[in-house]
Amino acid sequence: MAGATRKTPEPKPCPVEAYARAVLAGEVVAGRLVKLACARHLRDLEEGPARGLRWDRAAAAFAIGFFGFLKQSKGEWAGQPLTLQPWQAFVVGSIFGWKGADGTRRFKTAYEELARKNGKSTVAAGIGLLLAFFSGEPGAEVYTAATKRDQARIVHSEAVRMVKASPVLRQRVRVYKDNLNSEATNSKYEPLGADADTLDGLNPNGVIVDELHAHKTRAMLDVLETATGARREPLTFVITTAGVAGESVYGETHDYAEKVLDGRQQDDTFFAFVAAIDEGDSWQDEACWPKANPNLGVSVKIDDLRRKAEKAKAMPGALMAFLRLHLNVRTQVHSAWLDIDRWDACAAGVEAAALEGRECYAGLDLASTTDVAALVLLFSDGGAYDVLPCFWVPENACRQRERTNKTRFDAWVRAGLMEATPGDVIDYDRIRAKINELNERYHVKEIAIDRWNSTQLAAQLGGDGFEVVGFGQGFASMSAPTKELEGLILSGRLRHGGHPVLRWMAGNVAVEQDAAGNLKPSKKKSTEKIDGVVALVMALGRAMLAPPEGSWYSPGCLGKD
Repeated sequence: MAGATRKTPEPKPCPVEAYARAVLAGEVVAGRLVKLACARHLRDLEEGPARGLRWDRAAAAFAIGFFGFLKQSKGEWAGQPLTLQPWQAFVVGSIFGWKGADGTRRFKTAYEELARKNGKSTVAAGIGLLLAFFSGEPGAEVYTAATKRDQARIVHSEAVRMVKASPVLRQRVRVYKDNLNSEATNSKYEPLGADADTLDGLNPNGVIVDELHAHKTRAMLDVLETATGARREPLTFVITTAGVAGESVYGETHDYAEKVLDGRQQDDTFFAFVAAIDEGDSWQDEACWPKANPNLGVSVKIDDLRRKAEKAKAMPGALMAFLRLHLNVRTQVHSAWLDIDRWDACAAGVEAAALEGRECYAGLDLASTTDVAALVLLFSDGGAYDVLPCFWVPENACRQRERTNKTRFDAWVRAGLMEATPGDVIDYDRIRAKINELNERYHVKEIAIDRWNSTQLAAQLGGDGFEVVGFGQGFASMSAPTKELEGLILSGRLRHGGHPVLRWMAGNVAVEQDAAGNLKPSKKKSTEKIDGVVALVMALGRAMLAPPEGSWYSPGCLGKD
């Protein structure tokens, strides 16, 4: 129509402010600490200018928009443009949109803590690329830092895939092994581990700290934080899942983040986004799960969480892992492990005679010469396992237990469920003789033995013709078979015949859990003896390495390197 005036289009709502208001209005399920982060943003829009803070909506929009040039590299969205979820836009926009009185970015440290599989690495990789090649910083140096360089490569490899998949990035960024660089700006982006030969000479403007809960000390973080001091606009972006309780660099940083969010600590340079279920929430209530998993329905699948929650109902050890890794709750370093009802459900009869001539793996836990020793034979049966245990104890230890009113062994000895050897110490010759006797009935393929205090017996058994394998008691050796044993019990694929001594020990077991979610039985934390379960885990650890039944593989079939 002639003379009509064109209406100016309404500006798009700011995604950072929109998310904050949606959370506080209850339109988005969020935990207490995320609500505090949102309230802080809205409060600073009003009160921040008095402290020299300025909200730069254009800078926030640029950073959020940058992710549109990136592409997903994995899973069902591989090859598609990377679209930030509203909570991710809130994090990215907040970090890059807030400015200080001098015009530089307000936040020097950004802390993001949430459950696994919520896209932490993807966003971190994009932030690393933005800081290295699109922030206007001459000679930019950005590092992904972790306890090991291989861990640092997880985020960095995501950045490499993003560059290779984007024509826009490929024009500016070159890829050379672990190095991304730009000749035009003399900038680079690399992975960095605490195991590097030296951390001297670094001048980073950006540091991505991956899995803070795995860092045992502040050493590496302090070096990197000091190194950023020469930059005008540095950023340290810390990502992590909850760690275990106790003093740690993770615990210290998490507690500081809480203080900043709830107003007990005033720090305008520290950004925090902590997604977790709240105190008092039921871990079984699916309605609470989005609090720790803002990407639920996107990168986190509800069916996967339900499956793991079902396992957690039956296994205390699995519950600790579910709480920490999937609901982002700090847990104790150790916990009770086996549900005895589940254990009892696996008490199907084991016919020793029917196993004669069968191949088996043995686990031998000697503990100390004055304590219980345990041997467990493990027979594979098409995905299930049969268990035959043997136990030894010094006679004087039996008498001592009777005097101290501890669980008595004498009844088990009389029933033939445990063998008492004369004197104060276990007679290892008896154990050796028993193993040789058993080998006449069954084919003992390997004997896994705790390296501690077993040198002589291991050598003797080796001389008898057995394949004796030293089996470490740390997380590296014990975690995989410990978790596998959980699965066998839950699925009913373990048959232990209800052996009373082994059952008693199963009820005693507590497990330790490290920052990476690895598990192992803990003699120190357990209420009583657990030697039979430890021997079972060791035997299972060796059985898991065996080629599948019917496999054509043999150790020499592939020839020499």
